[in-house]
Amino acid sequence: MRLLIVEDERRLALSLAKGLTAEGFAVDVVHDGLEGLHLAGEGTYDLVILDIMLPGMNGYRVCAALRAAGHETPILMLTAKDGEYDEAEGLDTGADDYLTKPFSYVVLVARVRALLRRRTRAGAAVLRVGELTVDPGSRQVSVGAREVVLTAKEFAVLEHLATRAGEVVSKSEILEHAWDSAYDGDVNTVEVHVSALRRKLGPGWITTVRGAGYRLVNSRA
Repeated sequence: MRLLIVEDERRLALSLAKGLTAEGFAVDVVHDGLEGLHLAGEGTYDLVILDIMLPGMNGYRVCAALRAAGHETPILMLTAKDGEYDEAEGLDTGADDYLTKPFSYVVLVARVRALLRRRTRAGAAVLRVGELTVDPGSRQVSVGAREVVLTAKEFAVLEHLATRAGEVVSKSEILEHAWDSAYDGDVNTVEVHVSALRRKLGPGWITTVRGAGYRLVNSRA
């Protein structure tokens, strides 16, 4: 899952990004409302964590602009303000949930997961390729009756391959989906995770298309 944090308090933003990355999310961070609107408007994020008091454009206006443009990405609003009128204004502009600073990090993660589960139930179907089942909502994977236990990154890679089952998916596309945009490490990390998936799923599920990428196929077909 890809998250966008739009927060001008840099230490808070980076702390949240570090924690959410450790939870298995791919996280991008910007500190300006206009830049946040631009990135969120591209439609590549599964959830936006949006501060209200932002330079360039405040969070209310960013949220309203996204909803007016037809974007349904869940939005969790953060603010130093307090009071029911501030919360009501945030929800009225289209936010899905609201947290007032200071907040518990544990509560924020729980809210994020709840919003993502809600979105998955509403729009993302369970993915099936032959006997392989990938459930984005519960994050469970099985091959036939056998449950397959994956790390967060392994699940992210497999989910992307399953979404495009039968197609060739490049390493760069997998990196873009499962890692944040600031990742500048070794691209071979994709190979490492694909190798782990092959061991756990069993032979035949993920094929290599030399020079192009990987393809998820029905190994029983």
